[in-house]
Amino acid sequence: MTTPDLSQLVQAVGDAVVVSDAQGLITLWNPGAERMFGFTEAEALGQSLDIIIPAKQRARHWEGYHVTMKTGITRYGSDVLRVPAINKGGDPMSISFTVGMLHKADGTVDSIAAVLRDETRKFQQDKALRQRLRDLEAQLGAQTPKLFPTLPDDAPSAGGCPFKHE
Repeated sequence: MTTPDLSQLVQAVGDAVVVSDAQGLITLWNPGAERMFGFTEAEALGQSLDIIIPAKQRARHWEGYHVTMKTGITRYGSDVLRVPAINKGGDPMSISFTVGMLHKADGTVDSIAAVLRDETRKFQQDKALRQRLRDLEAQLGAQTPKLFPTLPDDAPSAGGCPFKHE
């Protein structure tokens, strides 16, 4: 049984694979990341992850990033994280990803590897469906009094109740 060439695997997968060091500088950027975000490998390597993080999410991102680098603990190794992102043109995106901690020989955290997927289209479809549901619920709410008029408590019943009450 042969061991797969992991470098070739990273280059071949369709998802984006991004690795960043303790300072958040990009050290690996595969072709999937190029397609997803629009930056070439040469443009991304050595840059801060800020190139794909929207400005208003950066403080929260870096707070969590530095804690994770310090502790070596993340729940996003198995739980999928869904967050906003931006591409090279500054266009908003919705992405999902998991991460893995990479360690030095002495066991200390060296970097974080992320496998990312663009879910912008799905997010937009889900958003449109949620809006449609709200619209239909509002229409139904406006129709309910017409469809199911309520009788005042003292109104006489029409022929009485067919069920026995004891």
